[in-house]
Amino acid sequence: MTAAMKLLDEMCLLTAQSLNSMETAEHFQVLKMLGEGSYGRVMLAVHKKRGTPMALKFFPRESTSMVSFLREYNLSLSFCTHPSLTRALGIAYRTPSHYVFAQQASLFGDLYDVIIPEVGMEEDSSQRVVSQLCGALSHLHSLGFVHRDLKPENVFLCDAACRWVKLGDFGMVKPRGMKVPEVWYSSPYCTPEAEVARGNADSWKAVGGGDDRPQRVWVPVEPCTDSWALGILTYAMLTGSHPWSETASDCRSYLKYKEWFNAEESPEDELDVWARGGGEGQGPKSRGVPVAPQFSCFTPLACKYFQALLDPRPKQRGQPEDMLAFLGADWMREAERERLVQERRRSKGAIRNMKDLDRRRER
Repeated sequence: MTAAMKLLDEMCLLTAQSLNSMETAEHFQVLKMLGEGSYGRVMLAVHKKRGTPMALKFFPRESTSMVSFLREYNLSLSFCTHPSLTRALGIAYRTPSHYVFAQQASLFGDLYDVIIPEVGMEEDSSQRVVSQLCGALSHLHSLGFVHRDLKPENVFLCDAACRWVKLGDFGMVKPRGMKVPEVWYSSPYCTPEAEVARGNADSWKAVGGGDDRPQRVWVPVEPCTDSWALGILTYAMLTGSHPWSETASDCRSYLKYKEWFNAEESPEDELDVWARGGGEGQGPKSRGVPVAPQFSCFTPLACKYFQALLDPRPKQRGQPEDMLAFLGADWMREAERERLVQERRRSKGAIRNMKDLDRRRER
């Protein structure tokens, strides 16, 4: 157990002894809902005495243990000191039905709201987000924690242009090395190593040797889980889609990627690469294997970025701090960039037309 984890457990014990009961309406004016999920809901509120806007995160007591609530609260309060991590504000309490704590409010929604389906975001904005997330994840990893739930819905916007974003929702955070049951789910964010649990209800599998009693597949928590998610999230930002529907051995698009990846990893003379013509005009190739179709819109630099993060081998996967070296240059090929610009203009025009129609209807 890391020093940070020991300190976190001590803080949870102290907070449990001082967690007061109070009614939300006595101290806060609740304005609107900011988000909702399996954990509960987040409400935008204003502190009645201070006049400070904040987000109140509500956890139903019937489905949330006090330990998990206090861990998320104290982690956010004391360890999320990086500017791109959402921080708790030192207010935690309980009501008859909920555990509640206050955190910084992000008033511009989350990343999911600004990714246009099949189009994505502007490349400059995407690189700004990647830069900040690399810092946020590196900070957590340096303390011995792994986020384990990086996705657009958990990246919150502090302005409309993504100049400042904050990674939040720490309910899935675990210390590095802690053993947890492996769970496979049908999603590109699910890592390839999790497929060992595929087809087994709740990640259970039968024990060999004639014993039919179920046994869970336990694996240690590692930062490479966040690296994989960062790669998938970057692809989603740039294209408005995912590179494959699920990270599975029978998914055709994922198999195409693995074929390309394995060819890239095969040792060969660098002169052979140039002889095949892997330049900007033709697209990268590896030992006669063309780039996976879903990655053909990217420059060689971006392809290397994705292959570093989306390495099927967890121990070889790149770390977030290493990805900063890929920022600053073009990621999208010129033709694809021009196409996306036109698509964004059409999408924005359609949105404006819908808003104008709504206004006319209101009149």
